[in-house]
Amino acid sequence: MTVLGHTIRIGVFGGTFDPPQNGHLAVAQAVLERLQLDHVLFVPAGDPWQKTVQTPAAERFEMVEIALLGQDRMSVSNVDIEREGPTYTIDTLTDLARLYPGAELFFILGDDAFSGITSWKNYEQLAQLATIVVVSRHGTPVEVPTKLSPSVNLLEMSALPISSTLCRERIMAGHSLEGLVPAGVAEYIEKKNLYRRTT
Repeated sequence: MTVLGHTIRIGVFGGTFDPPQNGHLAVAQAVLERLQLDHVLFVPAGDPWQKTVQTPAAERFEMVEIALLGQDRMSVSNVDIEREGPTYTIDTLTDLARLYPGAELFFILGDDAFSGITSWKNYEQLAQLATIVVVSRHGTPVEVPTKLSPSVNLLEMSALPISSTLCRERIMAGHSLEGLVPAGVAEYIEKKNLYRRTT
């Protein structure tokens, strides 16, 4: 995929986004700028095989849509939600390579997720489909599996003290999400009564 002779560079940011929060946006923006990408696609997992989600995929997709309002170089893809069965990154990248032929893909993930990448389905084939961008937020060295080493780009950035787990815990405790998630996402969570304990 080229525009005026320029190969399109697309970041692929997968995750549960349960909920999407400001740390996700900061990571996407940092990778977009530092690697001079044209676009970042957020790809909410449909049925993540290594994580438990609390919110249906359709609602997580809507929250990401809301979080990205006004971001002209970021958007959300439903490829993992539309595909039946467990969500595997190898399938995500295969589908996106088909949807964006000729584009250069950059798969974005945190160092914590990368540490378990050898347990992923066909992990050694990921390097054939994308450059792997590991965002290090903890200041600790990242061990790169030999089969992936030529295709891994390590990117250090300052950590935002935010996680989706923290957001869910604050909601359950009745605390505000101000500064943690985009305002529209906070309003959506309130409207849908998400992440609150049911009795």
